Amino acid sequence: MRGRTGALLWRAVLGALLVCGVGLLPWLSRTDPALTVLKARSADRDPSPQVLADIRGRLGLDDGPVRLLGRWLAGLLRGDAGRSWISGADVAPGVLEALGVSLLLMAVALAVALVVAAGVCARTLFLGARRRLAGRPAGGSGSAVLAALPEFLVASVLATVVGVQWGWLPALGWYGPQWTVLPALALGLPAGAVLGRLLDDRLPAAFAEPWASAAVARGLPGRSVVRMALRRCVPGLLPNVGLFVVGLTGGSVAVEQIFDIPGLGRATLRAAIAQDLPVLQAGTLVLVVLAAVTTGAARLAARTLVGPALRDGALHPLHRPAPGGRRTPPLVHGVLLFAVVGLGLPRDPLALDTGERLQAPSAAHPFGTDALGRDLLARVAHGAVATLLLALAVSAIALAVGVLLGSLSRLSGPLVDTVNAVPPVLAALLAAAVRGGGPSTPVLAVAVVAWAPLAAHTSALLRQERATVHLAATRALGAGRLHLLRRELLPAVLPPVARHALLRLPGVALALASLGFLGLGAQPPSPEWGLLLAENQPYAERAPWAVLAPAGVLAVLGALAVTAPGLLRPTERAPRSGRWGGSHRRGGAEGVPGTGAPVAQPPSARRAVTRTPSTQPSTPTSERTSQGTPARTPVEGLPVERPASAAGAGRSE
Repeated sequence: MRGRTGALLWRAVLGALLVCGVGLLPWLSRTDPALTVLKARSADRDPSPQVLADIRGRLGLDDGPVRLLGRWLAGLLRGDAGRSWISGADVAPGVLEALGVSLLLMAVALAVALVVAAGVCARTLFLGARRRLAGRPAGGSGSAVLAALPEFLVASVLATVVGVQWGWLPALGWYGPQWTVLPALALGLPAGAVLGRLLDDRLPAAFAEPWASAAVARGLPGRSVVRMALRRCVPGLLPNVGLFVVGLTGGSVAVEQIFDIPGLGRATLRAAIAQDLPVLQAGTLVLVVLAAVTTGAARLAARTLVGPALRDGALHPLHRPAPGGRRTPPLVHGVLLFAVVGLGLPRDPLALDTGERLQAPSAAHPFGTDALGRDLLARVAHGAVATLLLALAVSAIALAVGVLLGSLSRLSGPLVDTVNAVPPVLAALLAAAVRGGGPSTPVLAVAVVAWAPLAAHTSALLRQERATVHLAATRALGAGRLHLLRRELLPAVLPPVARHALLRLPGVALALASLGFLGLGAQPPSPEWGLLLAENQPYAERAPWAVLAPAGVLAVLGALAVTAPGLLRPTERAPRSGRWGGSHRRGGAEGVPGTGAPVAQPPSARRAVTRTPSTQPSTPTSERTSQGTPARTPVEGLPVERPASAAGAGRSE
């Protein structure tokens, strides 16, 4: 009870710090707010010290951080979020109107996501209801690739192909139901693919449980079995649904910018770029509150669905045997990516030739040229090197921070939940408000949130390692904390967490590209991937290859992000001879489900490794020798399971 109260207090402190940070944005900003207001209202006026001091006095910026924060919080309690520094209008009405647009778009996108998730799981549900899943390979490679694509890339392709080239649906504006289709598809397709794959991964384990066999044996219809399997699996995914809504909130910033939708994401982005801090404060606070409310509602719904089983601890974990990874797809994607980089690096990405502007792909320019006649293959290749190097630096920082904070689980647990409520786009908007735009802004924003899954992975591995028998024996032989950490815990935890960080490297690169697309990163003429898409988007109708070429390379990177775990086939660890505990098996999972890391050791093996002599079941009489001596028991540390008949005999005695 005391630990739960402390965790709640720590969460409350983190939430209060986040709100205070938003309220102190004008004071934290490195740019002079008075100069921003002067340029917005009277660009020709001389920014003399007297004029700037007068503006600061009218805005109350010289009162200090405490009075500034108190005045902002008091205004929020009265429903007053201040006035825009750019237009001078009240902030609250405009933010609420934009929020209504974003909520409508999010609702339609969630409907699309549910339909896509149902399509991804349809095959598994059909076969599972008929007891025909055994031995079937997992499918859905298309959904795997779609799940890895960022929303801004899907939106760019839909707007270019469906909206501009085919003309089937409007590509710009927000004037009626038909204007919601393409933005909702851009947001809902990746989210639905992720949700469907998570559910599809859990369903085979649910259909393999004894209740499913009993239901089929009693003649229950297939739809009843499907309904019970969904109720068994969905509660575990509802917290992820809350995170999907947070992801939709972050993704809507880019989608609203592409489709010119007057939503909260676009308003917040424009406020961050223009340094209109009152609008940015209100928009950020609304996005954070929306994420927190959605996450809490998802957890409450999960508890309601599971009911007494969760309260009484009567649930059994769903474990699916890990299929062998396929090495061919990631190798093909990697070769394609390296081929593009190798062919483009010798070319000059900054060479201008206005006579060759917007040329179609040819032998001289395999990807065509952009609006200034620059070779797109050269720009894509040089942008790949720059983006991947930044992604490598961010992944290294996230790995170090994740391992450090993951070893302090009481501190990092609530902190991980708080960071998960802040999407990278929102973190980038706050960083842009404080530091301004530039190449370091996306790096800082992605690094702030990229460590959270690695910390959760580290914490879970450490909990399992500390519960192993060999660690207790090593401690009993006199090993200290430092020795255990250096010789036992870190060698067991660092390799799987490092592989986890490596698997997230393409995803980090895509996140950096999405922030560059929004104009929060590198500036022209840098060949950064996101900037390539942004500067060629206006020419999608005349030269679609200018958008589709970098989009195709990003799609290959997304496919590599999904298929890369196939390069790591699950293997058993060999016993090793330790200094303190003799020959033992280093217990501890190789991964945590849902994190994208390598697959964990089977639960049966974990139970066998961690079983102590005091908890061993009594040996049945049939296993004793004629001299009355107990038969030889399994060697401690080896994952041997007792047959069901023997277990039953032991219970009957």
